[in-house]
Amino acid sequence: MDHIARAFWLRAPGEGEVRPVAVPRPGPDDVEVRTLFSGVSRGTETLVFSGGVPQSQYAAMRAPFQDGEFPGPVKYGYLNVGVVEHGPPALAGRAVFCLYPHQTRYVVPAAEVTPIPDDVPPARAVLAGTVETAVNALWDAAPLVGDRIAVVGAGMVGCSVAALLSRFPGVRVELVDIDPARAAVAEALGVGFATPEHAAGECDLVVHASATAAGLARSLELLADEGEVIELSWYGDRRVSVPFGEHFHSRRLAVRSSQVGAVARARRSFADRRALALRLLTDPVFDALITDECRFEELPRLMSRLAGGGFPALCVRVRYEQG
Repeated sequence: MDHIARAFWLRAPGEGEVRPVAVPRPGPDDVEVRTLFSGVSRGTETLVFSGGVPQSQYAAMRAPFQDGEFPGPVKYGYLNVGVVEHGPPALAGRAVFCLYPHQTRYVVPAAEVTPIPDDVPPARAVLAGTVETAVNALWDAAPLVGDRIAVVGAGMVGCSVAALLSRFPGVRVELVDIDPARAAVAEALGVGFATPEHAAGECDLVVHASATAAGLARSLELLADEGEVIELSWYGDRRVSVPFGEHFHSRRLAVRSSQVGAVARARRSFADRRALALRLLTDPVFDALITDECRFEELPRLMSRLAGGGFPALCVRVRYEQG
């Protein structure tokens, strides 16, 4: 007989609810996971919650264990940390990360979970998917020793990129955001901070993660000659105006996309990249990215607040009770 769990569903754009869902018995190659924490990937999940996924991107935007279809009803999410209650001996009792939506317990093939290193707190491991995106971006960007770099947009992804760049020798890193309160996060990450009008120019590289046309335009302005913008933003169904006139050609500037759906290094697999992200999370500096926490039952109200723009959180960690 199936177990009954609870899951967060988007009933229709702007309307979330917690539903009972059936969880099948695990097979010999499966694991049954009881969720401890999940994380809200604010940019993508609020876009989904608001119904902003364009029809042409429905297939590309599917989460690995999504149920339902865009624009809704749909069960969506991909930052889940839990403990294996049934599964192969090597995984039984282990804390694991999985690209699973917000649900109290679930069954997936054992190959779909990644063990969390013993020196990474499970409560921090909800950032694994975001740090994995940052790893992929830096594989694409390939920064060099001594580079002058700006990260425009101090959301979850931008802050993760800045945290990793802070470890590069001789690199000048500045986190740029319209919210002056993000200066405290930048300080915790060990990088500089500026609002857009005061950001340092002559950058060799700019990583753009603000998901705004103004942020992309400012990113181009901050480049030195022959500099490059790595575009991490997902705009959904919004059209974006890009200033490809002015100095774009004469200064030989470039804009290149980076997205986590493909691994930026041919020699590495998705599993390699995720395991690396989890190893990087041994650093407690990443705790600065988790700014709020809520109970699982509060998710419908939380998502409404996030989508409305009145709740300036970075990562919101969702805590689950036994069940």
